[in-house]
Amino acid sequence: MNHYSVAIVGGGQAGLSMSYCLKERGIHHIIFEKHEVGYAWRSKRWDAFCLVTPNWQCRLPGYPYPGNDPHGFMRKDEIVNYVKSYATVFDPPLKEGVEVASVRKTEANQFELTTSIGTFTADQIVIAVGGYHLPKVPRIAERLPESIAQIHSSEYKNSQLLPAGEILVVGTGQSGCQIAEDLHLAGRKVHLSVGSAPRSPRRYRGKDVVDWLDQMGYYDLSIEEHPQKEKVRAKANHYLTGRDGGREIDLRQFALEGMQLYGRLKSIGSEKLEFGSDLQQNLDQADAVAESIKRTIDSFIEKNNISAPVEQPYRPVWQPDEAKTECETANISAVVWCTGYKSDFSWIEIPVFDGKGYPGHDRGVTPISGLYFLGLPWLHTWGSGRFSGIASDASYLADYIVARTKVSSANAWSVVNEFLLGS
Repeated sequence: MNHYSVAIVGGGQAGLSMSYCLKERGIHHIIFEKHEVGYAWRSKRWDAFCLVTPNWQCRLPGYPYPGNDPHGFMRKDEIVNYVKSYATVFDPPLKEGVEVASVRKTEANQFELTTSIGTFTADQIVIAVGGYHLPKVPRIAERLPESIAQIHSSEYKNSQLLPAGEILVVGTGQSGCQIAEDLHLAGRKVHLSVGSAPRSPRRYRGKDVVDWLDQMGYYDLSIEEHPQKEKVRAKANHYLTGRDGGREIDLRQFALEGMQLYGRLKSIGSEKLEFGSDLQQNLDQADAVAESIKRTIDSFIEKNNISAPVEQPYRPVWQPDEAKTECETANISAVVWCTGYKSDFSWIEIPVFDGKGYPGHDRGVTPISGLYFLGLPWLHTWGSGRFSGIASDASYLADYIVARTKVSSANAWSVVNEFLLGS
């Protein structure tokens, strides 16, 4: 009763997509979800959160975006409803509220899963829990005065839940820039520590940039074809937003409107915060990336004789006269750490990880026979960890699992035949 052909750990969009593909192929399987479907989208995002990619890119296996705004950007509640409704469409064999405490390989060449409701075994297993598990906060945070509240971006909900006063946001990836904007629009005085994350234009020459990149085939580019190869997995995402129909995030414009920008946070004293002098460099670098994306689109338009309106190059609306490198701690009531996550696969007791804890795999297929990963950023393409590319990865693994199941069955019959013939 507790043995399955395939066990899937994780019931988010990756695990559900895997289940859909296995069910379509008639493979006996089960999904274990620690919380409930849509939990991370509901509980680990802020109130005004929305996708940065247009809705038409939401194309889970057998369930493309069902709404009437394909070029819009779903808000948090809509994303939760999309994932939850997907789970009701094909009725997956899902067990919610079940934590998998450990996974190991048995002497019988099966996978043993110790869970909060008992022990299960499976011939094959798919780890579909993504790669963002533990909030990452630098240890320098320990030096902040106790009077300053601290939260990670995963805990931020809205400006009203933070204490009155000025807010420091550390980090300018997608979460940092969008949370800084959310606080800024709410009328809070924001201090923003700017890192080296790149930015992206939102619209260019008559289209959303995502539409252009899709037309150019960028989202089909595999990690093997990418100029940076595996290094791209560790790169910060380009910042922009889907808020209010989608727009660019220009930190220089925020500065014009009163947001205080700094370079990287260097040190924390009892009375002062000190920042690096790299603000100008980081702003210029982010702008250069955005302009390089535009030039790539220009080349594509010219090469294919596409009729598209012409736009003038970006002109910075603000320049730091002299980079400010200090801020009085007395002015800050709270810090929001937008410093990312780290993965935690310590519960998988199988030697498949490198020195940084990342699983060795080729498009999700590991060197350990029957062990697979799904939903990791850049597992195979840019869309691997997103709604846009999960269907392709899940279908690939499902075909691989089916082929291995057939081989295993054939080998089993071969053993039986040898026994019968020998008797």
